[in-house]
Amino acid sequence: MEINAIVIVSLSSPKEKIWGQLLALNSAGVTVRGIDLASFDDFLRQLLDHEEATVGLATVFYPMHRVERIAQDEPSGSIPSLADRFRAKIGLTVREYLGLESSRI
Repeated sequence: MEINAIVIVSLSSPKEKIWGQLLALNSAGVTVRGIDLASFDDFLRQLLDHEEATVGLATVFYPMHRVERIAQDEPSGSIPSLADRFRAKIGLTVREYLGLESSRI
């Protein structure tokens, strides 16, 4: 995994899945700027409706003993990645939204 990649982190105790930007990964744990996967659609809806975000991206460190898996957010066959869904609905890539790339719009 490369730093700044868009990933899905699966955690245990309690079970959670976090979607977002990988900021750091080392033997102590993982730092992600992201959102609980269960809140992803609410997050998109708030961005589309230009609401003052009550659901937003947070920068959080998760200790390695909680990390079960880290997966790159990528499409699987005809199923789009979450980043692809973000771009289709918002009109920006996740990287543009996060300020990692210039907007082409």
